[in-house]
Amino acid sequence: MTDANLTSDPADAPILFRLNVEVADLDQAAAFYSKLLGVVSRRQSGSRCYFTCGPVTLQVLDVSSSGPVQPLPKSLYFTVRDLDAVYARAQDLGCLAAEQVHGQPGGEIAVRPWGERSFYVGDSWGNSLCFVEAGTIYQG
Repeated sequence: MTDANLTSDPADAPILFRLNVEVADLDQAAAFYSKLLGVVSRRQSGSRCYFTCGPVTLQVLDVSSSGPVQPLPKSLYFTVRDLDAVYARAQDLGCLAAEQVHGQPGGEIAVRPWGERSFYVGDSWGNSLCFVEAGTIYQG
């Protein structure tokens, strides 16, 4: 592909509309993600449920009948208006991340070196999520 085939017009760029997270217990995952995200799940056929997260749908997919869960290789990032409220829900769920992020505890609210105020969590299946306070997102 040559540069002549590329566009810098955002209107011509693909639009991401769904991301998948694999789990091994749909009922447990639906309850977990509903509480963490503060969003009601929408059950779908095929052992899955959807969560509307802005223009992108988070699809939680139970793969236990077909094989092992393949956790996400890296974190999914969500922007939220009330970071402290999401943090409180994550504390209640006991899912705050234990790893370090650039020398700071990932499971604590911190301003990261790139300026984002955020914290990290993990689900029971090895998937990592990061919640970032709106207005602090680093666009690169």
